[in-house]
Amino acid sequence: MAHRDTSSVRARHDPALRNGAQMLADTVAQWRAQGPRPDLWVFAYASLVWRPEFDAVEQRPARVRGYNRCLKMWSRVNRGTYECPGLVFALMPGGSCAGLALRVPHEQVEALMPVLWAREMPNPVYDPKWVHCETPQGPVRALAFTLSRHSPSYTGTLSEERYREIFARSCGRYGTTLDYARQTFEGLLHHGIHDHALQQLLTLADEPTLPTYSHEHR
Repeated sequence: MAHRDTSSVRARHDPALRNGAQMLADTVAQWRAQGPRPDLWVFAYASLVWRPEFDAVEQRPARVRGYNRCLKMWSRVNRGTYECPGLVFALMPGGSCAGLALRVPHEQVEALMPVLWAREMPNPVYDPKWVHCETPQGPVRALAFTLSRHSPSYTGTLSEERYREIFARSCGRYGTTLDYARQTFEGLLHHGIHDHALQQLLTLADEPTLPTYSHEHR
């Protein structure tokens, strides 16, 4: 029974079995239900910090408790390949995360949402959630793209050697995993956010990678 339950949970998080269009419609409906003429807040924690691709009329430093930023999501197109998978950031349960809350005015939301969805959810891997952001001007409820530990895109725990290998070799249509991680670190620093865990991870890129004679493709 436990095995079937676990398999069922993983199936619910398999992007191949998800309806991305329905997830978008549900999220838009949740936004509309927030009140008369609500603006949209989006929580940026990785590339949305340094390459949002939309104009926010307001941005605030923000902290979300109960989630953390981690480089533990497989990327087999954008930052890697199926033969040599790369990594992208995910917002995952546990700890807390500093980022930016970006505000989109009400009249622009309907047009923006499909564009934002195409960027963040070309495959419906993430779980869109409404998270509580603490900002200097007060709390806001923001849309965030999170990842479940049950997702097949979740890497689990990676060794330092595996990170070195990925930083040294993984490259996809938008560039390398290493460049992406460095751009995120620098983008956060630009906004006064120092991610010490990411800084420590990036030091692995400066250490030598030992030859590997067998490789597990995921």
